[in-house]
Amino acid sequence: MTIATVFLAAVAAVIVWWLAHQQLLSKPWLEVGHAYDRRREPMPPAKIGLAVFLAVVGSLFSLAISAYFMRMASSDWGQLPLPGLLWINTGILALGSVALHAAKLESQRRHDEATRTILLAALATGLAFLTGQVLAWRALTAAGYFLAGNPANSFFYMLTGMHGLHIVGGLFALGRLTARAWSVPLDRRMRLSIELCAIYWHFMLLVWLVLFGLFSGWAGNVVDFCRQLLT
Repeated sequence: MTIATVFLAAVAAVIVWWLAHQQLLSKPWLEVGHAYDRRREPMPPAKIGLAVFLAVVGSLFSLAISAYFMRMASSDWGQLPLPGLLWINTGILALGSVALHAAKLESQRRHDEATRTILLAALATGLAFLTGQVLAWRALTAAGYFLAGNPANSFFYMLTGMHGLHIVGGLFALGRLTARAWSVPLDRRMRLSIELCAIYWHFMLLVWLVLFGLFSGWAGNVVDFCRQLLT
């Protein structure tokens, strides 16, 4: 369960850092020598809800990753070859995360047309990522690596499938947001929605990088190195 603990600690650290920057964890009554601005608006409930949801998602993936490491120690484990397409998919997902961050910045600057264009680009990268994942699955099955063929195969399809389902949910929200952005002015509520989509996409990129490290064997090497240091 060490890997699960580390992953949960990393997720919690990111969430606490984010909440701290949103002024949620501040204690204005303890601030001495500084005038507290009563006009400061509280953190939107939508952000708090998203933070809780991402914490739950992070816990779910941490449990699956922990099971992955425990299953690797079995004698029937066979390493699954990493499709080269996954490298391209990783770059595409990263581009989508960058695009949504840019959309958030442009919306804050009140550049509505640029924001709408970037949202379309982000939506396209999300669809491209899912398409690439499906093609990677097809390449593996064509090479004879089926779901029930080996425990490593099962974990690969399960983890990438879980991640893909969360991307589908994010694309649904992003698609609705993009369609609405092209039909109404970008008001304060729309800017908040763009920011929430960007946060969600950044988190999904982080989860994918962890999974990609698992499948490529980097995470296993790190764990072996840590075990050697402890012994």
